[in-house]
Amino acid sequence: MSVLDKIIDLDQSLLIYLNNLGSPFWDGFWIAITRQYHWIPLFILMLFLIFRAYGLKKGLIILGFAALLVAFTDQFINLVKHVFERLRPNNDPSINGLIRVLQQPHSFSFVSGHATNSMASSVFVYLLLKKQFNYTWLFFIWPMVFAYSRIYLGVHYPLDVLVGAFLGMGLGFGFYKVTLFVLTKIAIPKK
Repeated sequence: MSVLDKIIDLDQSLLIYLNNLGSPFWDGFWIAITRQYHWIPLFILMLFLIFRAYGLKKGLIILGFAALLVAFTDQFINLVKHVFERLRPNNDPSINGLIRVLQQPHSFSFVSGHATNSMASSVFVYLLLKKQFNYTWLFFIWPMVFAYSRIYLGVHYPLDVLVGAFLGMGLGFGFYKVTLFVLTKIAIPKK
């Protein structure tokens, strides 16, 4: 058995264990957590803090880069998924009978778009706001809970989520650096 096979077996075993910790009592909660539109109040808070810290003009520039970050991340994730073509647990006949499946997406699994996008956005916003506001580190609760929901629902393996989170960290940091460069090169007053 190769190292890769051992990693995949461990990943499947961990998914089975974590996913089977779920219960019908919690299913509705985790289904709600995984839906992006339930997080709109958090996004509004992030935008409010950005505009408060940077003013309207720089805030709009940051908003533009945030939109580019999400769009780039979505497209990059789709590329990665089509390169690896890993079946989602809910679509994999070798494992789907061993897990609780609460959603049935049909796209590929590796990497998790939820984990990548939420971590990229959180890193981006955290780095922009950490000097202006206390407790911005709390934004990292969102990607952890959001990503775990994908395991709970049976639509991602833990490795999909973990690699997606690390990929998101890198993308968020990269877009932060580009945004910071642009903001320092333009002369726009704060207010």
